[in-house]
Amino acid sequence: MRSEEDRPVAGFPFSAVVGQDQLRLALILCAVHPGIGGVLVRGEKGTAKSTVVRALTALLPAVDDAGTTRPARLVELPVGATEDRVIGSIDLEKVLRDGERAFQPGLLAAAHQGVLYVDEVNLLHDHLVDVLLDAAAMGRVHIERDGISHSHPAKFVLVGTMNPEEGELRPQLLDRFGLAVDVAASRDVDVRMEVVRRRLDYERDPEAFAARYESADQELAAEILTAREKLDSVELSNRELRRIASLCASFDVDGMRADLVLARTATAHAAWRGDSEVTAEDVRVAAELTLPHRRRRDPFDEPGLDQQQLDDALEQADQDAQSQVEDDARDGEPEPPENPDGRGPDEDGGPEEGGPEDGGPDDEGPDDDGPDGPGGGVRATERPSAPPAGEFKAKLLEVPGVGEGAPGRRSRSMSSRGRVVRSTRERGHGLHLTSTVFAAAESQVARGRTAGRLRLAPDDLRGAIREGREGNLIVFVVDASGSMAARDRLSAVTGAVVSLLRDAYQRRDKVAVITVRGREAELVLPPTSSVDIAVRRLQSMRTGGKSPLAEGFLRAREVVLRERLRDPQRRALVVTLTDGRATGGKDALHRARVAAHLLADASVASIVVDCETGLVRLGLAAELARELRGGYVRLAELSAQQVAGVVRAAA
Repeated sequence: MRSEEDRPVAGFPFSAVVGQDQLRLALILCAVHPGIGGVLVRGEKGTAKSTVVRALTALLPAVDDAGTTRPARLVELPVGATEDRVIGSIDLEKVLRDGERAFQPGLLAAAHQGVLYVDEVNLLHDHLVDVLLDAAAMGRVHIERDGISHSHPAKFVLVGTMNPEEGELRPQLLDRFGLAVDVAASRDVDVRMEVVRRRLDYERDPEAFAARYESADQELAAEILTAREKLDSVELSNRELRRIASLCASFDVDGMRADLVLARTATAHAAWRGDSEVTAEDVRVAAELTLPHRRRRDPFDEPGLDQQQLDDALEQADQDAQSQVEDDARDGEPEPPENPDGRGPDEDGGPEEGGPEDGGPDDEGPDDDGPDGPGGGVRATERPSAPPAGEFKAKLLEVPGVGEGAPGRRSRSMSSRGRVVRSTRERGHGLHLTSTVFAAAESQVARGRTAGRLRLAPDDLRGAIREGREGNLIVFVVDASGSMAARDRLSAVTGAVVSLLRDAYQRRDKVAVITVRGREAELVLPPTSSVDIAVRRLQSMRTGGKSPLAEGFLRAREVVLRERLRDPQRRALVVTLTDGRATGGKDALHRARVAAHLLADASVASIVVDCETGLVRLGLAAELARELRGGYVRLAELSAQQVAGVVRAAA
């Protein structure tokens, strides 16, 4: 008999969740149709994201597994998981015991017909996110590695949660999630009271609390099962399919994935309602879940979907669908005869009815109701023909040497977290276990082994060659003093910083921003992975006054040293944008040089971006770069299109 301590704690019921209606609906639709591709849940901390996801598992239908029935599983994928753990790998126990190559399934196989939950998915390595999303879209996992060829089904509801303040997913990965929901804590006092009350009741007696909502959860589970069974019989008419295609075209989404996901979601919503046909309302609900995250092509674009734009796009789609229906109807009718009454167009002594003089179809007056007129709908969103003035694709600024930091896309990394690309007989690269075992297995007969442990020899050992890149901490020191405040120059500097921030986002860096003006250096943004916050802070940057560069270098040194304590493996790169004119006293330039020495002595890589313009140049920024023992580049040379090559901070 189980002791009181061994009894499993009842999970929080799905029906007991207060609010978060859109998240609940998105999860239910994915449970009805796993082919939708999963849900990305974005929201601030403490908004019950994990609670709702974990509660979903109890609603899923039971699974037939090897002749037995078991409940659907919730499989949680930790951020630090390896690729072998996710997709599976060689079964070393069988290799060592029997000398037989066999496959050991990973987390994707365990999640089959259940829920695969990834908390903080934005912190997961990009190539693992790709693996998850491929499996969710295909419903199968194919493995070709380590001499193993294997395939198995992996149909699951993929749910990823993230806090945008800790960094965003790349737009390419955002698009791979079927649905996306933004959640936030309610500001309604009554709702907040009810949330707290239910949570306290659950913590006091989980089993009694779960029993209170058991019937509601069972009813919900039955409805999901019914909707699943009805899904294949739901009709998606050409009219609604045209509405879906028109919507996606209106919002100018890339590719065709949005159209497919929107169609699947609308079909699942119709099945969930118990209807046999997709309606305009199903399409609208699906659009609100499918399109918002696909409109973000830039990390600095605001997420979300404008309701007025959605209304206009739906109205235009409805007009297009109605026009097509009328065209199809006319195509099935015989052509009307010309001049059925035998008269010419002018025989009645006046213009033909509907002609230009009475405002007919040929009248193109100011009240025209065409696409651009008052009655027209929404046209496809136009992309800008060129980036905003002053912005560009930044060239690579790279920390010298080889690091061991967090996975990223900036500086070279040969750490243990790098991806193994091949084995080698050379030592000093770490052990490549699989290749070592295979090398030993081929010689077991010659070594007289018939049972027991594998017999190893020194020649069996294989090293692992790893390749990878790391993300860095990029600390921007922006000179916002009076000498930099000329409108054109400041605009160019701001554009350069935004371009570098976009590059930092793409390379998975953490960033910090320090502005230098007046008598102080202000840390306007502590180290963070959310570069869109950095852009917003930069746009509100104050300018003018003196240029205390010494304080800027000292503040950057303080930020880097403090961050080393939190994340010792993440190397830093200080990027200073200045004309080098340190002011604020007769010894301002000397103090700036001393501070630069202190920053360099802390083994911090740095690059000075020279923002000096004009015919007469003092070259002070270049002098500071030498004091920093770092790299130097002119502002105009930051663009990857203008100057080829890689800029590295001096070792």
